[in-house]
Amino acid sequence: MKGPQPQQQHPRDPRFESLLGFLKASRSFDFTGYKRSTLMRRVLKRMQTVGIEDFDAYRDYLEVHAGEFDELFNTILINVTSFFRDSEAWGTLSGEFIPGILARKEPGEHVRVWTAGCASGQETYSVMMALAEVMGEDQFRQRVKVYATDADNDALATARMGAYAQAELDELPDGYRDRYFERMGGRWTFRADLRRQVIFGRHDLVHDAPISHLDLLVCRNVLMYFNTEVQSRILTRFHFALAPQGVLFLGKAEMLRAHADLFAPAHLHARIFRKTSPNGVRDRLLTLARGTPRVHLTAPLQVSVRDAALNAIPVAQLVVTTQGQVMLANESARRLFALSPSDVGRPLQDLTVSYRPVELRSRIEQVLAERRIVHLAGVEHGMPGEETRTYDVELCPLGGPVGEELIGVSIVFIDVTRHTRLQSEIEFAHQSLETAFEELQSTNEEMETTNEELQSSNEELETMNEELQSTNEELETLNDELQRRTGLLDDVNAYLSSVLTSLRSAVVVLDPAEQVQVWSPKMEELWGLRAGEVNGQPLPQLDMGLPVEQFAPSVAAVLEGREPFQEVVVDAVNRRGRAIRCSVGVRPLLTPAGDIRGAVLFVDEVDAPPTPAAAPDAG
Repeated sequence: MKGPQPQQQHPRDPRFESLLGFLKASRSFDFTGYKRSTLMRRVLKRMQTVGIEDFDAYRDYLEVHAGEFDELFNTILINVTSFFRDSEAWGTLSGEFIPGILARKEPGEHVRVWTAGCASGQETYSVMMALAEVMGEDQFRQRVKVYATDADNDALATARMGAYAQAELDELPDGYRDRYFERMGGRWTFRADLRRQVIFGRHDLVHDAPISHLDLLVCRNVLMYFNTEVQSRILTRFHFALAPQGVLFLGKAEMLRAHADLFAPAHLHARIFRKTSPNGVRDRLLTLARGTPRVHLTAPLQVSVRDAALNAIPVAQLVVTTQGQVMLANESARRLFALSPSDVGRPLQDLTVSYRPVELRSRIEQVLAERRIVHLAGVEHGMPGEETRTYDVELCPLGGPVGEELIGVSIVFIDVTRHTRLQSEIEFAHQSLETAFEELQSTNEEMETTNEELQSSNEELETMNEELQSTNEELETLNDELQRRTGLLDDVNAYLSSVLTSLRSAVVVLDPAEQVQVWSPKMEELWGLRAGEVNGQPLPQLDMGLPVEQFAPSVAAVLEGREPFQEVVVDAVNRRGRAIRCSVGVRPLLTPAGDIRGAVLFVDEVDAPPTPAAAPDAG
């Protein structure tokens, strides 16, 4: 006899939304970004299994039966995966893109990979085998670091074990099973020496900060479970996480048609995309500004923006020169260590912060001597009458303009109190589990479990450290930073447009290849071509009434440094078809060092050419 059948619910049923809010508040699982139709179908399936029709009644059931949470989450977070799923796409990744990633790296430089939504680990171990095949096992062990995350703790536990049945390995390419797996009892376990290169940890793609500086990000058949808004947020974080030219590998059911500004298709059939790094108008304006005497006008604004950004960071930061003077203390640092603005510029050794909460002077000397980052974990600090909190301290060397001489040391205090408490709770839970397992397993199994738990704790700590670092890098993109930067860019664009519009001459700026970099509004008015149509195009190839070939030798002479100024008068036809005469002046665009980095053309309309006399009337 079938159990009770739940009635069909509306996708925005307030009782269903209340159930989702209960799951978020009680277990920190936020499913509000999931597609409602898919999510509701899976919840109803689980309700039918336990014989409950009403969402409110199911919430009461969850409050009484704590174990039901795990059953519900396992139903929602379906983990369907296999080794090298969609083998053709994996072949494209291994044959075309992994070699390209390695070719862009310096010898010995690390390769960073993130498999997001790793489920039970098959996808993670697939990308590890693909990298080992291309690099060789020795290089793989020395250079590769893989981060594998998922929201399902049960799936992560399976992934950490790396043990699979024979049937699950049948789809592996020939020879892979014997090269990368070892037989242990009735299962095959991924090799321990290669397994050390991966860190598994729980991660929420919607709310947790992304792992950064990635060369390859694998997230297959995960985005399709989220709605469009949440997909956009996740893809924005993926764009931030990837290094320039980084590669994103999606599932065959996923497309990025609405996100061309973030990712460009590198191999659409295989669903492989590359991070875009467009050189927009802002970059071109900054390049132009560096070649003109107006650069000093933006310096106060740059200093103001820098100071405001540093003070907005909720992480305490100090900067100390190589001579030991405090040159920067942001607002968080001043508040945390009771510093005043007058302390900036004083020797660090004269301040209490030099030895409390941790001795900094010897660590600064170590950073300057070894030219590497020094991490200090578990540093406790609290002002009188306040709660004692735990910090991770990172001391980082600061390089000079040419990266040769050090100019100081950055000291960052990251508040990890919450994570430390959570870690204590995790360790307590692990100890309880270990006590229960000791009654059920042999001595050998107890040792393996203990080692795995210790490794899991280390991986979780390292993952949290990566998340904290990534969060620090992402701060400038949060709190309406994008809106502020867009406003500044609009101001710069408006300023440049005003300057160009105010000039008597029509202005064109060319790079050394004679490609258009700036096209003033008066050029648009004369020849009918908009700036968006001509920017980046060679000037001689533009279809307009200005005879470029008549003054091309003058442009070449200026670009080659043979002449400081050239002026040519030519006959032309404006955008209205009227014959005009134009004076074209050419000057070099110089760097502060005097090097030629392009040419500036000034076009002025002069007297029109004489109109041919009309022929006498034959009649």
